[in-house]
Order: sequence, then C-alpha cells, then structure tokens
Amino acid sequence: MVLLQRLWLQDFRCYEELDIEPGSGVTLVVGANGQGKTSLLEALSWLAAGRSFRGVPDSALVRTSASAAIIRAVVTRSGHDRTVEVEIAPGGRTRIQVNGTRVPRLRALAETVTTTVFSPDDLQLIKGGPALRREYLDDLLGVLAPRYDAASRDLERILKQRNALLRGGVRSADDRATLEVWDAQLARVSGVIVDGRLRLLDRLATPLRESYRELAGTADQTRTNDAHGVYVTDWADVSTCQASSGAERIDRLGADLLGALERLRPKEIVRETTLAGPQRDEWDLFVNELPARTHASQGEQRSLALALRLAGHGTVVEVTGEAPLLLLDDVFSELDPGRTAALVTNLPKAQAIVTTAGLLPEGLRADAVVRIHGGRLVGL
Repeated sequence: MVLLQRLWLQDFRCYEELDIEPGSGVTLVVGANGQGKTSLLEALSWLAAGRSFRGVPDSALVRTSASAAIIRAVVTRSGHDRTVEVEIAPGGRTRIQVNGTRVPRLRALAETVTTTVFSPDDLQLIKGGPALRREYLDDLLGVLAPRYDAASRDLERILKQRNALLRGGVRSADDRATLEVWDAQLARVSGVIVDGRLRLLDRLATPLRESYRELAGTADQTRTNDAHGVYVTDWADVSTCQASSGAERIDRLGADLLGALERLRPKEIVRETTLAGPQRDEWDLFVNELPARTHASQGEQRSLALALRLAGHGTVVEVTGEAPLLLLDDVFSELDPGRTAALVTNLPKAQAIVTTAGLLPEGLRADAVVRIHGGRLVGL
C-alpha cells in the first residue's frame, strides 16, 4: 500500500505554504468551494502522473507572482520511506528529486507514488470524446509497466515528426523514403501500444462489470446492470489479433498498420496528417448492450465512471501488489443516496484523501480532518 506520511506545498495554486500529515485511513479535507481543496489533491496527483488531473498546463499551478511551485512529500512504499520533491517553473524546466537525487524522467514519479483519482469530471470519460478513454487506458498501462510509458512517448514523437513531414509536402523520392521510415517506426510502436491496451482490457472486463453492478444497484429488476467495452480501430482486425498473443500479435498489428498507411497515403498527403494508428482508436463503452455515451442515463453514466476508476485501481493492485493512494474530489455531492452508499461499501482498502464542503457520508469514518480556508490550514 502506498502511504502518504507528509505533504508540503509552497506557492502551489492558492497555497503560499502548507504542511499536513494525513491519517493512515481516511483524511477528510473540509472547506467551502474555491478554498483550495481540489488543489491539494491536484498536487498529489501531479506526484504520480507528472501533470494535473484537471488537464491544465503546469504554468497554471504556480501561485500568482511566484517564480516556481514546490511539491514535497514523504511516501512509504514497499516498506521504505521515500522523499519526492518537484519544482515546477513557468516556462522553465521541471526539477524532480527522489531521496535528494535528481531524476531525469517523469517515470520515476510513478515508481514512487501512485494514485487513483475520483472526480466529478470523470463523467467526461463516458460523455466525452475518445481521447479521454484512450488516456485512461494509457495512464493505467504506464503505471503497470515502464515499456508502455516509453512506447507512448515514442508514439508522440513519431507522430510529431511524421505529421511535420506530411505538412511540408511529400514531393520527392527522398520524402517518400523518409515517410516509409516513419511508417515502420509507427507500426512498431503501435503494435506494442495496442497489444498492451488489449491485454489491459482483458484484465478490466470482469472487475468493470462487477463494479458497475455493485454501484448501479438492483432496484430495477428488469435491467441486467451489465457494463462492458469494445476496442474499435479501423486499421486492424482486432478479433483476429486477439486470437494471437505476445510477439506474434505485436507483429500482426504492425503489419496491419503498414497496410493501412499504404492505402491511406494519398489521403494523408492531401490532408497533411496521419490517418491511422492507436492515436485515433476508440474504446466504446456499453450499459445493458446500449452505447453508454448516448443511451445511458446520467446516473448510469456516473456509475460507469466510478466503476472505471474502481476497476483500474483493482487492476493496479493485482499487478503491482500495492494499493494506490485514493483521492476523492467531492464526488459524494454528485451522487444520489443509493450510489453514495454503494461507493462507500465498495471503496478499496487504501489510504484515502477525501474533499468535501459538507459531511462524510454514513459508513465512511475519518481518521483525520484538515480544514482549509483561502489556501491556508485553519484547523485539524
């Protein structure tokens, strides 16, 4: 289990300075809206993912008029205490240290801190576009295995270079030869990423279905309360690829993408962008066999979003053997009493930081209470 022992903030968002020691179970962070509760969770999630879970640029995290924001935490993981410190400078280079040693890559953060964030914005995982669902899968993969984190960075780099070539015009034999080089690299890394996504979806299928059933309840006996997802791509035969595994599946996926890129080349040259690859794939989610994005009620969509977080958390525990820190950002205010009770019942055993403008729901006991006002600690 990942345990946060202490957190310091300096010039982060509205915090000039903050120093807290959370409880080992549930820590309740109380305050009115706009006082800095979510910012506290945002700092913790940055330590795990190297970015804000709210999707804002790093420059927005630095307090107005400050030169840099600092996040420092003492975390116990695998029985060892680790001190991680991040300095975020607007327009500058982010500095990351673990136990006083500077580390060059964000990957070192995930090896020190892992979090599962529950936020009202999670509803967009269901209602929003496919990029959010791809990000959900790739974030989980990055926590589960370093090779997927590296593959995602490679994909971003390759697409940037390939699209730049397409925008500049593919006119000469040298241009076409260079494009073929990028095609081969894109095919290789895409095979790794999609293979990882398919492996992950196999793991997620059962916990997603079970979590959704628990959260959705059984008040309507005419509904099966089933949830599942289908991976969709227009450049590979996923059903055929799923019959293979390992290097064979990665090679097959790569070959499928090379064939698609060859067919699409005239269109890509005209449109000046890459038209096939994992960056365009979709994970369609269904509730009771109907598309969740367009046919599920708001309550069903909220249950499904929560189920995604619970299923992802459980998968990380299963693979790594350690429970991530739970961060719940005012989620209970968005739920009806039935779903609130179901979420409380099904929360995993882990240290949790819970923000609220009111009281904890029945059944959830706080080991510590932190009161925030205007970016300041006003009581414990």
